[in-house]
Amino acid sequence: MKFCIVGAGFSGAVTARHLAERGHHITLIDERSHLGGNCHTARDPQTGIMLHHYGPHIFHTAHDHVWRYVQRFGHFAPYINRVKAISRGRVYTLPITLLTINQFFNKALHPTEAREFIRQQAARHITSPRNFEEQALHMVGPALYDAFFKGYTTKQWGMAPSSLPASILKRLPVRFNYDDNYFSHPHQGIPVEGYTALIETILTHPRITVHLNTAFETFPHRDSMDHTFYTGPLDRYFQFCHGRLGYRTLDFERIDAEGDYQGTAVMNYCDEDVPYTRISEHKHFAPWEASHFTKTVCFREYSRLAGPKDTPYYPIRLATETAMLSQYIRTAMVTENVSFLGRLGTYRYLDMDTTIAEALDACRIMDDYIAQQKPLPVFFTSPD
Repeated sequence: MKFCIVGAGFSGAVTARHLAERGHHITLIDERSHLGGNCHTARDPQTGIMLHHYGPHIFHTAHDHVWRYVQRFGHFAPYINRVKAISRGRVYTLPITLLTINQFFNKALHPTEAREFIRQQAARHITSPRNFEEQALHMVGPALYDAFFKGYTTKQWGMAPSSLPASILKRLPVRFNYDDNYFSHPHQGIPVEGYTALIETILTHPRITVHLNTAFETFPHRDSMDHTFYTGPLDRYFQFCHGRLGYRTLDFERIDAEGDYQGTAVMNYCDEDVPYTRISEHKHFAPWEASHFTKTVCFREYSRLAGPKDTPYYPIRLATETAMLSQYIRTAMVTENVSFLGRLGTYRYLDMDTTIAEALDACRIMDDYIAQQKPLPVFFTSPD
């Protein structure tokens, strides 16, 4: 069979490789000039530093099969994400740990004491948090909420935390020990040669043909394919017939400096009067080579609502968007010869490992459908 895959990120690459290994012919297209989607990495021509062009990407997973899969195509060096944050002129460790608590409150509490102290700080009258703000107050109380979450979240999402779902905060841990590893997954690392090289290796197969700088809307052979796997924005596939789904996007302001600019890979800026959310210093994402560089490159990140020509990053998924999403799902379900995959195709926030895990699951399912000569599912994972 002949398949068209739209998008050269992880969803598209994993699907293309799987189908090619099973004897099918794949044409993969992407309108950008590079592979990797928002995971794109490349050496800076001025300094040689590996840059994460769409913001930092640290690979972390609890899925053993996903970890084995990515290591088939590239060498991963261990990397622990240790985030720092500036709040009211002082530097702290994130996520909130025993060190953060003791620093912030100028105490020397043991774990059991700190747990009871935070319990006393928390808003105990909130038993069923309805939004981000209530969830934060329920977890850590007003002082830590105001210092670390309120301003940063307002900047990141462009709206009051009380307007955001509580589920956003539930992903962030509070630890009553000194473990400052931002993630708790057993497998953590960064590909030594970068994500773009990793995806290029996944796509290196004689039955895969890649066309960059090629938009699906103008691709001349789209109607000659047996089936299309679409990993672009769901609403764009249908020419925004029900309206535009909401996304946040990021603007990056480059900083060039000598030596070491901030001493860490990521520094969050929690105060609302600082217009950017964080500064990332990219040579620190490759500590195995950071000492080789006499210069450094950083990027300030500014979050805003995505416009029609912007790169979409984070799906907003508030009430307006979820109602519109339902309309697109209904339209998709009666559309033939197309399946929607990935973060944009299902309008969900997905970490890289989840993206790969879902693509591998989809591949397993599609094998059965193809063997039985049945039409492939429109969605392999529900976008709801």
